[in-house]
Amino acid sequence: MAKRLIPTLNRVLVEKILPPSKTTAGILLPEKSTKLNSGKVVAVGPGARNKEGKTIPVAFKEGDTVLLPEFGGSQIKLGDKEFHLYRDEDILGTLHD
Repeated sequence: MAKRLIPTLNRVLVEKILPPSKTTAGILLPEKSTKLNSGKVVAVGPGARNKEGKTIPVAFKEGDTVLLPEFGGSQIKLGDKEFHLYRDEDILGTLHD
């Protein structure tokens, strides 16, 4: 049974991107060099409300690759996958090719 988490307010559900642990030639990379603080946006909440009650939309959309802070967010496990939940303002930016 598949579960789908829809974040509330201005929260963003992110699946962290795991970099390869070895090169294509088979050379093992040290753990520090494989650490990336990026992830793929899986789901986005509807946005927070301002004082007048108007919704302020979230700056990210599903499928975006984002730069994450080193610390923060809430770790969530759904099935055998691990996700992280961040507030919109905690995400540092989007990454483009």
